[in-house]
Amino acid sequence: MSPADPTPRPVPAAPPVPAAAPVLADPAALADPVPADLAALADACGVAVGYTDALDQPVPIAADTVRAVLGLLGIDPSDPVAALDRLHEARWRRQLPPCAVVSAATPEPVTVYLPVGVDVHAEVELETGARLALAAPGDPRERRELDGQPWVARPITLPAGLPLGDHVLHVTVAGQPSRCPVIAVPDVLPGPEALRARGPRWRAWGWMIQLYALRSAHGWGMGDYGDLGELAAWSGAAGADVLLVNPLHAAAPTLPVADSPYSPVSRRFAAPLYLRPEATREYAQADAGTRAAVDDLAARARRDGRPGGLLDRDVVWTAKLAALELLFATTRPAGSANATTAEAADAAEPGDADLADFATWCALAERHGSDWRGWPAELTRPDTDAVAAARVELADRIAFHSWLQHRCDEQLATAQATARAAGMAAGIVHDLAVGVDAGGADAWALQDVLAVEASVGAPPDSFNQQGQDWGLPPWRPQALAETGYAPLREMVAAVLRRGGGLRVDHILGLFRLWWIPRGAGAARGTYVRYDAKAMLGLIALEATRADALVVGEDLGTVEPSMATALDAAGVLGSSVLWFEQDEDGNPLPPARYRAATMASVTTHDLPTAAGYLEGEHVRLRAGLGLLGRSEQAEADAWRRDRDALLALLRTEGLLDTTDPLDTTDPLDTTDPLDTAGAATPASPGVGQAFPPGDLDAYVRGMHRLLVRSPCQVVLAAPGDALGDRHQPNLPGTTDAYPNWRLPVRDGDGVEVTLERLLAEPAVARLGALLGEVRADAGTESPNSPSGGGRVVPLSEDPGTTSR
Repeated sequence: MSPADPTPRPVPAAPPVPAAAPVLADPAALADPVPADLAALADACGVAVGYTDALDQPVPIAADTVRAVLGLLGIDPSDPVAALDRLHEARWRRQLPPCAVVSAATPEPVTVYLPVGVDVHAEVELETGARLALAAPGDPRERRELDGQPWVARPITLPAGLPLGDHVLHVTVAGQPSRCPVIAVPDVLPGPEALRARGPRWRAWGWMIQLYALRSAHGWGMGDYGDLGELAAWSGAAGADVLLVNPLHAAAPTLPVADSPYSPVSRRFAAPLYLRPEATREYAQADAGTRAAVDDLAARARRDGRPGGLLDRDVVWTAKLAALELLFATTRPAGSANATTAEAADAAEPGDADLADFATWCALAERHGSDWRGWPAELTRPDTDAVAAARVELADRIAFHSWLQHRCDEQLATAQATARAAGMAAGIVHDLAVGVDAGGADAWALQDVLAVEASVGAPPDSFNQQGQDWGLPPWRPQALAETGYAPLREMVAAVLRRGGGLRVDHILGLFRLWWIPRGAGAARGTYVRYDAKAMLGLIALEATRADALVVGEDLGTVEPSMATALDAAGVLGSSVLWFEQDEDGNPLPPARYRAATMASVTTHDLPTAAGYLEGEHVRLRAGLGLLGRSEQAEADAWRRDRDALLALLRTEGLLDTTDPLDTTDPLDTTDPLDTAGAATPASPGVGQAFPPGDLDAYVRGMHRLLVRSPCQVVLAAPGDALGDRHQPNLPGTTDAYPNWRLPVRDGDGVEVTLERLLAEPAVARLGALLGEVRADAGTESPNSPSGGGRVVPLSEDPGTTSR
């Protein structure tokens, strides 16, 4: 079935790019090899000069790409030998690292660089304020001459059993004090106590939803935080422990509203678009006239918010913004139209500079547009005199946007409390987008630690054969470390305050990210390494404090050591049915799945269960020119994979009805997977539909495969129980497909409302099937983790695996 045609959306003009940004004018010319001296500099800075692709083939990186990325990191590559020497000398002269992220149980030594023969005194100041004297630094590990004087690198041993949290290492060298923040993190994330109480091999199930796609009778044309609470109560009552929701990060307050939840202006703050105005205290206390006006706006959004069956966020936000402004006005003192500067500060809470900056960006965006790179120069940093003046002038709007965030936090807290009250062990698990809009609030406030002149994405792989450019600026690794990873920690803590868990989209980004210099094209970037051990440890620290579940989306082209590293850290990986294949391309039987994962049949970027079985993704991508090979070759490969999966379901006894496609004679020895054999010709081809009853049997069989696996968490999309054929997002498209605007639909293409979903017998049956994981808890598997706390080396580029 073909998706509905998307309603045309206005596209804002591209902002001017800073003159300092490196520009690669002719990507096709980037074919020169990387000289040895440039390769040495790149290696020291964590920039790859080659990688292994999804087909295990080596791919070299062009020298111009390497130079461009080094420039984005603040390194002048014109003289690689001199640049490398400056890097090493700067590390020695600062004497201590910018911060040290260490194991609380067995902290690694911290290296101090100092002249030979000088007096040294070291002590650690704990988070409580207590100070512990440390032993003298150990024997030299390295030697170097600086300013004609011999220097050495010596290790400082920290005490075992540090309390989790923030400490400070104080070192005095020849009477000169220096300090290094020390962050003690857990070796293993324990996970929610309610799940651990079930035993070491606990299992859980739940739903994954696109909240915007489920409108209800009480919503404003799209799902909202009130609907999220209702979904949580329903899920918990059925025995589910996890409710995975699309990113609920903040979008710009201006029009047009971005459709993708994965390109937010901030990951630290929530989206007012999902607020339910009637659930605010201001609505409850408002006079009859104000409430009537809000009700009229809600009716307008319900009527006009889905033209042609597709979500129009502009219509919804226009109505909801007007209603929220009416309600906010009731908080102002009688006769006062504007907030004072003090009131604006109060709205952001004392000491909450991050919220004040975010609200200021929102107010400035309403005046100057949603991309700060196109603002007047004096407003392009939050610390200028012009911005200080704007905070006074726009105090009322700043107070309004701060108020919106408080109401978001309240409604999300209510939804999570509802989940826990309904018996969910984890509750709402938030999807953390891989990055933010380069012109948005976080990029404005954190531009010193984000490379706003670059974007991240992915190299070509088997599903996205032209590569991907997500248009999101990456962290600068060294700049992030210089802050003590504060922006990362604050972001993770903020999201975890609003739920019971976190799914880290593209967790590969903690290990390495595919940086794309401007103008190069998605396939012509390169990888930049990050300190994965430190970043995983910091996420584990914040999640431990929040008693939360953490899942890493580790699909695609990944290092083989990543699954081991995630397992060792207590972070679940991801298993998706379509990608679970052996070395020969055959689907894995359930017993061979990784245990420490959250498993599902599909994701928001992949075909639905019905869509895959009927080849909808092949037809759709071929029609849009997104294939890297002929349509026939793609269809043949899909059909072979699909039929092999159906054969596995039969072999494993996972089908609960007679299989209409199994037409082979019991005495026939023909390979059922052989396209020349007797079994597969009867299977539907691209765009050919299964009979509804048969389709349901196969969809249930695929989910039963996951239930039979050792995967610790098993999720399903409710639409798969109803035959929905339309995936929420089609990577590689913008206006050609209605990404992030489709409702949940049934097999006939009819929209499924929240009320219908909660009452559908087919959805309840799928939930009951998933609930069987609880009966299998405790089952061992060859792939079960052998226990936490082991040390796993993180290799830098040992080769890659396509999952």
